[in-house]
Amino acid sequence: MMTRHNPEGAPTPQVSPQTPTFRSGAVARAAGMPVATLRIWEQRYRAVQPGAATSGHRLYTAADVERVILLRRLTEQGHAISLLAPLDLPQLRAIERAHPEATLNDFTQASSPSQALKLVVVGPALANRLKRLIDRQRGRLSVRWVGVFDSLADAALAASSASELGVDLLLWQSAGLQPDAGHQLRLAQEAWQASATAVVYRYSSAAGRAALSSTGVALLQESADEGLLSEWFMGLGRKAMAPTRQSREVFDPKQLSTQGVAEPEASAPRFTDEALSEFAALSSTVACECPSHLAQLLLQISSFETYSGDCANRSVADAQLHAYLQQVAGAARKLFETALEKVAQAEGLPLPVKP
Repeated sequence: MMTRHNPEGAPTPQVSPQTPTFRSGAVARAAGMPVATLRIWEQRYRAVQPGAATSGHRLYTAADVERVILLRRLTEQGHAISLLAPLDLPQLRAIERAHPEATLNDFTQASSPSQALKLVVVGPALANRLKRLIDRQRGRLSVRWVGVFDSLADAALAASSASELGVDLLLWQSAGLQPDAGHQLRLAQEAWQASATAVVYRYSSAAGRAALSSTGVALLQESADEGLLSEWFMGLGRKAMAPTRQSREVFDPKQLSTQGVAEPEASAPRFTDEALSEFAALSSTVACECPSHLAQLLLQISSFETYSGDCANRSVADAQLHAYLQQVAGAARKLFETALEKVAQAEGLPLPVKP
């Protein structure tokens, strides 16, 4: 290994650009971003893949540091981390040189005024921040600012005299979430007839987050990371406007029908989950494991059938799609129930007790 000398004359190893050297905190500071965002980029998008020291700390090479800094710059310009993450370092450099302010999101074309996101924001500071981000997006998302309010109570009150209701998104900036926060948010949502709600919070208990997320509210912990906020908000905008686009073109579940899969009549399962679990354990004692595998598959299919039915009852926008999924799961369940009976007979195993 080549060496160089420090001012005192002692030899110092010359670190290779590919040697894992830097910890996550140092990398985040160099890129001007929170460590939490760096971890999200690693875990969710695999944008960078550091090594690990024997102590368990993640270590980054000099090339990793350059990559993170480039990703940070490009996301600040409006590029999506999900589309940047698969690219290698030369490609990222080329994008920065050739298209310093272009957007890579082909699926987020500029919206016409009739397709603008109708937005209500509770929190002037967040509204100002979003306006700056939207201005930098160069038409990726057109926003119609219906109202900006200081509190949820003010927002709900203003809706009573508003000239336009039925907004796409109600966004609330909260200093701290408590388990009862959902009540006021729900009142404001109902007053504005908002299709979706989202919360940017600074502090929260686990109970506070769970109470909101269980009702479908999108949550984001506030940070200084403009790229993360921008990507989150753009995703919310596309999702919130989806029901409006779907209403102009009625969705037909039959368009999704798979060849050879008939839409079944509703029928109750032939076997209970308890009986299938007992059968799977019983069949594991024979050489052929197919009976056990079939029982496990039936348990999963039945659970998915029930899950799809619950989704169809809970979400108006997705009701038709989930009703279709429930039908397909029901058809698959009936086929696998028949297969289980035949395999059990062939192996000489007693059938699960029917309900």
